[in-house]
Amino acid sequence: MKGRRLRRAAAVSVTAGAVLVTGALAAAPAQAVTTPSIVAKGGFVMNNSNAKTLYTKAADTKRSTGSTTKIMTAKVVLAQSNLNLDSKVTIQKAYSDYVVANNASQAHLIVGDKVTVRQLLYGLMLPSGCDAAYALADKFGAGSTRAARVKSFIGKMNTAAKNLGLTHTHFDSFDGIGNGSNYSTPRDLTKIASSAMKNSMFRTVVKTKKYTAKTVTKTGSTRTMAAWTNTNGLLSSYSGTIGVKTGSGPEAKYCLVFAATRGGKTVIGTVLASSSIAQRESDAKKLMTYGFAKI
Repeated sequence: MKGRRLRRAAAVSVTAGAVLVTGALAAAPAQAVTTPSIVAKGGFVMNNSNAKTLYTKAADTKRSTGSTTKIMTAKVVLAQSNLNLDSKVTIQKAYSDYVVANNASQAHLIVGDKVTVRQLLYGLMLPSGCDAAYALADKFGAGSTRAARVKSFIGKMNTAAKNLGLTHTHFDSFDGIGNGSNYSTPRDLTKIASSAMKNSMFRTVVKTKKYTAKTVTKTGSTRTMAAWTNTNGLLSSYSGTIGVKTGSGPEAKYCLVFAATRGGKTVIGTVLASSSIAQRESDAKKLMTYGFAKI
C-alpha cells in the first residue's frame, strides 16, 4: 500500500510538472513577439519572400524621404536596357556647384574626372552622394539639355513607382532634395527597396561597408579617391544586415530603409521621421528582431 501511494504521488507530481512546463512553453512565444514601440513617426516591416506585413505604424502616411529616395535612383539606373556599368561619365561643374549650393551630402567627385557608372552607384549609395545622383540623372535621362535630362530621369522614377503599383509615392528630385513634392510612405519605400534588392548589383552595393574608387583625371592619370563609407550603421551593428539606405533632412528627420537575413529568412522595412541617427538604428533593430520573431 505504502509503495502504491508513493508511486501515485510521484505520478501526480510528474503530471503537474508537465503542465507547468507546457504552460511555460506556450507563454514564451507571446512574450517574445510583443509589438515594439518606436520613436519614428512611421514604420513598416514585411517578410521579403512573400511580402506579408509584419509591422505597421502610420505605414501609409506620406512623408518626406530624404536620401532614401536614392534607392529609386539606383533602381532606375540598373533597369536601363543594355546597361554598361563600366561606361564612363565626366564629372561636370554643375554637379559640384549643386552640392555646394544645397549643402548636400556628397561623394566629393572631382570636376573633369571620368567615373564609371559602377563607381557612381557606390558614390550614390554609400556616402549618399548627391553629386553622384546628379551625374547619374544627367547620364540616363533623355534630352538635349541637362535640365531636360534630369526632368526625364525623374519621370522614369515616377513611372517605376507606378509600375510597382504605388499610390502614395511621388518624386520631384533625383536625390531627395525635393521641391515640395518628393514623398513616399514606409510601406511604399519598403516595396521599392524589395524590388531593387532583386538586382544583384544593387545588393552588392548596399551591403558594402567601404569602397575606394579609382577615377581617370583630365590628364589621363589615375586618381585614388578617399574611401567611401556606408552611412548605414546597421551593417556593423546588427547581425545579418544586408542593406539598404539612410536618409535625413530638415523635413524628413532621420530615415532608414533596412533589410536583414537570418536563418534563410529576410525581413525588410522602413522607418521614417525618427529623432536621430542612433534612434533610427535602434528603431530599425527593434523592428527587424520583431519581424524575425513573427515569421
